[in-house]
Amino acid sequence: MNTLAVSISWIMVGSFVGSFGAVFLKIGAGYIRGLKSLLTNWRLALGIFLYLLSSVFFLKGIKNGGELSVLYPMVSTGSIWTLLWSKLFLGESLTRPKFLAVGMILAGSGILILGSR
Repeated sequence: MNTLAVSISWIMVGSFVGSFGAVFLKIGAGYIRGLKSLLTNWRLALGIFLYLLSSVFFLKGIKNGGELSVLYPMVSTGSIWTLLWSKLFLGESLTRPKFLAVGMILAGSGILILGSR
């Protein structure tokens, strides 16, 4: 596997993990009642932890090589996972505009990959 493919893989793993971070931040935000709840809110803490963990994967991806201008926009693919998790865990609706936006994100990421060759 070439360096770009390995880097893309790390970025995708980071995006996947980070999408769970967003969901847990949203869930945890619903439990905030004051300063004490900020410190004892395990959902919020898990969301922050998952975001930090996703940053480790992003660092691994950009360290391995590849152009940052190609790799960093791929972080937006996490919004695809977030759309799915929002439906499954939060009961949010899936609408045509949301699917269109996801399609545009995928198309943009694909164009960036092709443009780097």
